[in-house]
Amino acid sequence: MQTKTSLLKVFWREEHGQDLVEYSLLLAFVCLASAAMFIAAGKTITGIWTYTNTTMTQAYCAASSS
Repeated sequence: MQTKTSLLKVFWREEHGQDLVEYSLLLAFVCLASAAMFIAAGKTITGIWTYTNTTMTQAYCAASSS
């Protein structure tokens, strides 16, 4: 029968399943980075859309008053 110390040594040296944890952490990082990128892109697209809408409205008003 193994003692607690020898069981802890075996547990500490065991590397089975370590890859799954590493790949899970990598996937979580990629998901968070993608979400941050899409949030930033959404704000940029909103700004472009607002600018275009304002410019088109001004052009329409200028063309209508002529």
